[in-house]
Amino acid sequence: MNWIDKLEKKFGRYAIPNLMHYIIILYAVGYVILLFAPDMYYSYLSLDASAILHGQIWRMVTFLIYPPNASLIWFMLVLYLYYSIGLRLEAQWGTFRFNLYFFTGVFLHIVAAFVCQYGFGANFSQYFGTYWLNNSLFLAYAATYPDMQFMLYFVLPIKAKILGIIYGIYFGVEILAGFFAEHLTMNMLIGLSKIGIIVHPAYSLMALLSLGNFILFFLGMRSMHRYSPKEIRRRRTYMKNVKQGEKSANTHKCAICGRTEKDGENLEFRVCSKCNGYYEYCQDHLFTHTHVK
Repeated sequence: MNWIDKLEKKFGRYAIPNLMHYIIILYAVGYVILLFAPDMYYSYLSLDASAILHGQIWRMVTFLIYPPNASLIWFMLVLYLYYSIGLRLEAQWGTFRFNLYFFTGVFLHIVAAFVCQYGFGANFSQYFGTYWLNNSLFLAYAATYPDMQFMLYFVLPIKAKILGIIYGIYFGVEILAGFFAEHLTMNMLIGLSKIGIIVHPAYSLMALLSLGNFILFFLGMRSMHRYSPKEIRRRRTYMKNVKQGEKSANTHKCAICGRTEKDGENLEFRVCSKCNGYYEYCQDHLFTHTHVK
């Protein structure tokens, strides 16, 4: 039994079922706030380490409302995407493991905010919201379901593992660029900025820490693959058959009057050995029925 199994045995009852339902609701609330009062998020709700130390501890939770996209159409599509990803991962891993993965990412986001603020004097975290958290979910999905297909721009079919590799390369460059910034030429810096990469050690460290849940659970241990999809289907079929078997095994019914043990605590049922087949009778009809030949 690995340490995740031990944690699940001890704390599994505290896991939140259907966690993505609540995360999607938070994203919807955040979208409305950013649409009508964006200053409210950055001033009072974002992940700001300095403000947290000054008593605004709610920021460690409220930064999660930051939506994954600002455009309404893309927001709805991305919302559906991450909702589906979350449901599939929870179904594959189980509720506790999915909770553990997600909240480990949340914790590492908070750690990254403090390290960057007080280690580098930079505050990037409040401007990137849940960007890395959502990316860690996608990477987890690509690692768990590598052969699932996405329709890129609704036209081009592409497997999750290919997108995962592309994302991994991009994030790798993003992380390494900041640590080797002083060795990069001006043209390289300009090129990186054009593809959205901020070349700064604090930003690279924040990205590395924020993706730490994926690095820890997949590259470090590979222990999140609790069951394969085929194994999940087999277990569900088995449990369904067991429940049906228990139901039929625990229900006795008289072949004459149709009464079962639920019709009275004192009712007794017996199988008639002289009948041709399996026929049960209550005590009132066991000796008075006509034998089936």
